[in-house]
Amino acid sequence: MVNLSVNGLLVKVPEGTTILDAAKKLNFRIPTLCNHDDLCVAGNCRVCVVESLGAKTLLAACATPVNEGMQILTNSLKVRAARKHIIELLLSEHRADCTKCYKNGKCELQDLANEFSVGDHILLDLVDHKNFTIDMFSPSIQKDDSKCIRCQRCVRTCEQLQGVNALTVAYKGNKQKISTFAELSMGEVICTNCGQCVNRCPTGALVERSYLDEVWDAILDPEKHVVVQTAPAVRVGLGEELGLNPGNRVTGKMVSALKRLGFDSVLDTDFTADLTIMEEGTELLHKAEKCTEG
Repeated sequence: MVNLSVNGLLVKVPEGTTILDAAKKLNFRIPTLCNHDDLCVAGNCRVCVVESLGAKTLLAACATPVNEGMQILTNSLKVRAARKHIIELLLSEHRADCTKCYKNGKCELQDLANEFSVGDHILLDLVDHKNFTIDMFSPSIQKDDSKCIRCQRCVRTCEQLQGVNALTVAYKGNKQKISTFAELSMGEVICTNCGQCVNRCPTGALVERSYLDEVWDAILDPEKHVVVQTAPAVRVGLGEELGLNPGNRVTGKMVSALKRLGFDSVLDTDFTADLTIMEEGTELLHKAEKCTEG
C-alpha cells in the first residue's frame, strides 16, 4: 500500500493506483476528456493535470501512478490556470458552433469550457474549418473532423472493446487525425454500426445520423401508413431517460405517445430479437466446437 495526501487529506491505496483513482477515493473530481473507465490509459488531452509538491512539472493524473509520500493538489491556482489554457488550446482547433451542434448541452468539452469560464478566445484559431467536410455516407454515424479533439476514445473503443478496428489514428503532430483505412468514408469501411464510438465521443465529432425530418414528413403525409417498430430495450431505456427508476417498463406509455405523435401502427421486435439471440448463440457454439477440435 502507498500513503499520500490529496488536497491535505491522507489516503492509502494499492501500489500502481493512478492519482486520478486515488483522488476519486476521497471524492475529489479531476476533470478528464480522453480517460474512460472502460478503456486503457491514454493521457492525450492533459486536462487532468495536477500539482505534486516538489515536482518540476504538473502531472497527468490519469497516467501517473502514486508514490509514497506524494502531496497532490487538484485545484491549485497553477492547476486551474494550466487546465484553462489546455481547454483554450483544444477550442482553438474545434469548430465551436455549439448552438447548432447535436451535442449542445451534452458535450464534455462545452461543460469544461463553462466550468473554467473560457469566454472569448485568447488564442487564434489554428485550423481553417472550411477545409473540413462532414462524412454522412454511413446510414448510422456522422463523422465531423472539425469537432474532433483527438482524444482517441473512439479508436480505443473500436479496437479494444469491439474488436473491429474501423477507426484509427493517422499522421502525426498538428496533422494528426482520426481516420479510417485508406481514409475511406464510414459507409465504405468494415463498420458494424454498433454506435459505441458515438457513445464515448466527448464532443460532436461522432454523432448518430438524424432522420427526424424524414420521419415527420412521412407522418404528415396523408397518403402514407406510417409504422414504427421498437426494439425490446427501448421500453426500458426510454423510462430511465425520462427519470423513472432503472428497469421499469413503459410499454403502454411508449405506445400511447407514439400513436399521439401520429404513427399509424406501433410494432414490437420481440420475436425477431429472440431469433437473433438464437442465431448468435448457435454461431458461438459452432465457433467453440471448432476451437475445441483444433
